[in-house]
Amino acid sequence: MSNGDIFVGEVIGTAILILFGAGVVAAVVLNYSKAKDAGWVVIAFGWGFGVMAGAYTAAPLSGGHLNPAVTLGIAVDTGEWDTVHIYVAGQMVGAVLGALLCWLVYYAQFEANAEEDISQPTLGIFSTTPAIRRPVANLVTEIIATMGLVLPILAFGLTEGLGESGTAILIVSFLVVGIGLSLGGPTGYAINPARDLGPRIVHALLPIPRKGTSDWGYAWVPVVGPLIGGALSGLVFNAAF
Repeated sequence: MSNGDIFVGEVIGTAILILFGAGVVAAVVLNYSKAKDAGWVVIAFGWGFGVMAGAYTAAPLSGGHLNPAVTLGIAVDTGEWDTVHIYVAGQMVGAVLGALLCWLVYYAQFEANAEEDISQPTLGIFSTTPAIRRPVANLVTEIIATMGLVLPILAFGLTEGLGESGTAILIVSFLVVGIGLSLGGPTGYAINPARDLGPRIVHALLPIPRKGTSDWGYAWVPVVGPLIGGALSGLVFNAAF
């Protein structure tokens, strides 16, 4: 894979991931959406399908990491760091583009906030917010949840035939659904620094009526936690397998 292929693959794949993921949250929470109040299970499956669509699209070009924590875990395990910055750059650009696309899809619903008497904060569509704000506990949650993602991804590579058949991507997609259902309650399961930071930047810049705060005081948790979780996953996998 060339550096150009890696960058383009990660941009496209991550953009699709965020379009689906942010899109399902927008569908569930925004006023005047037909999926209003559809619930957490719908959100978890929407994110899982976003991973599936994005990773299958990116796989021929970049392998479909779509997540700096995954890229970091692989680099820590293999010792190969030459393309890490290419992957992360593509993931960040893709996350920004995906958030912009989500805004365009739900433009009318976002604009309808201007007509409401009560403000409807919109950050949760783009990025994560904790149910209970305790930074240390939130950080631990993100570390553990990310290890629940990255360690299995690394282990799937040991199963002969999964990569060639493309089944590994499908399994990872359901893994993301499972993480959302089981571990997503405390923090909203960022488990991906680009997924949280890129859309948070977009939220801060977009002219969304009554959008509320972008909560930069919390923004470090869904970046640092997944990176620690990804690095620990690489270390544990390298030592154990």
